[in-house]
Formats: sequence, structure tokens, C-alpha cells
Amino acid sequence: MASLRTYGDGCGIAHGLDLVGERWALLIVRELLLGPKRFTDLRGGLPSASTNVLTQRLRELDEAGIVRRRTLPPPAASSVYELTEWGRELKPIVLSLGTWAVRSPSFPEGAPVGTDSVVLALGTFFDPDAAADLEARYELRLDGSTFRVHIADGKIEVDRGPAEAPVAVIEAGAMTFSSIVWNGRDIDDALRAGELRLEGDRSAVDRLLGLFPKPEPLARV
Repeated sequence: MASLRTYGDGCGIAHGLDLVGERWALLIVRELLLGPKRFTDLRGGLPSASTNVLTQRLRELDEAGIVRRRTLPPPAASSVYELTEWGRELKPIVLSLGTWAVRSPSFPEGAPVGTDSVVLALGTFFDPDAAADLEARYELRLDGSTFRVHIADGKIEVDRGPAEAPVAVIEAGAMTFSSIVWNGRDIDDALRAGELRLEGDRSAVDRLLGLFPKPEPLARV
């Protein structure tokens, strides 16, 4: 890999940082955890990253064997970026990092958060005990993107794309959905304001929204 910098250290942790420690690299991985994306979609998910930096990071991740570029078959015929099989092994690492970081006393509450980040956070905060007896499929439509959520046997699976026979469909902006799940906004308030729409079983939606408790931040020392 033609990296700009290297720690020159034989430790696996150090080499891992050589691979994904450059600015924006791990966030590119985050953006691809739920499936392939076009370059323009990556730019939309990482609006603060310049085109040149994003292009360079993608090239480095490709050279490292973490990301690959693929051309979709006709009629799409467009290029997308996706994680390799080895790259997908980063998923539990990235989610664990997020789980650890949300307890930070300096966590930037209220800062903008992307659509994929909100959806991935469902896995980060999921309470398996609270969902032990629930088996249901949901469809989330957030800011024009569609995701499927499957809960069964105290586990959650989240992927990009429509759900098969969902018990309910939730359509909203990512920030609106996030504010309901984690910031205490009343769902009926969002419905009245026209910022959220529901189809299907309302009680199943209420059950879903209660499965993602946010941990208390650590006290500052």
C-alpha cells in the first residue's frame, strides 16, 4: 500500500492504523458497511471530505485490499465502491469503536449525523434482552435511502434495501428518526409536524423504538 505515513512498527495494531488510520479512511469503511456506493453517494455521506482526499483514500484502501471498485451490469453500468470480504471483517471493529466512543464525556451531542450512521447505530445500541420475544421485519426510509431491519432471537440485522413483508414502514429524515430514538422526541409530535410517516402496525413501531437505550456518558475525572 502506498501510504503517506507508516508507524514502522511490527505490531498488528500499528499496521492496522497504517491501513485505516489516515483521516477519512475509517469513515469510508463506515459508509460501505451497509453495501456498495457510488462515488457521489460517498461524497454525500462525507460532505466535509474534499473530492481529492476522498479519491486518494479510496485508492489507498483499494491498494490495501480493503475496498474494491466494481462496474454494475447494464442498464446501470455505473461504478460503485464496496468492501472486500476482508474489508467486511472491519464491521465489528467499527461498531465496537462506536459503542466505546458514545460513552465519552466529550461526545458531540447535537452534531450532524449521516443516514448510514443513524442506521448503524441501531446495531450499536440494540438491547437483545428487550427484544428477546420479538420477531419482526421493518423498512426504514430515511432521507431517500431504504433499509431493512430484521429482529429475531434477540438479534438485529440491518442492511440496505427494501424489507420483505415488513410489519411496518417508517419514513423520515435521519435526524428526525434519531431524535425520536435517542433524544426523547415524541413520535406523535413528529407525525403531526409531517416529519415522519408510518405504514403498518403502530404498536410494532413503538416496540422497535424502545430497543435502543443510549448508555450514560462517563463522568469527567
